[in-house]
Amino acid sequence: MTDVAILQSRLTEAEDAYHLLMTGAKEVSVNIGGYGAVTYQSTDTAKLEKYIAHLKFDIQRKQGGVRRKPIYVEF
Repeated sequence: MTDVAILQSRLTEAEDAYHLLMTGAKEVSVNIGGYGAVTYQSTDTAKLEKYIAHLKFDIQRKQGGVRRKPIYVEF
């Protein structure tokens, strides 16, 4: 399991990389824990946005802030 502090630092790094891409950097690298790094180019902003959303979701889930909506069955 990944600690919230580690997820938060990854989120900060990913958001900084996204900012650099959006302000004109041609490519940026983001560390992925102990698995190395991923390089994103300006054409990969959608992938980076998805990664940021995933990190935010994981942080919320670990802090107990994500709940399922009720499931209603209709006949």
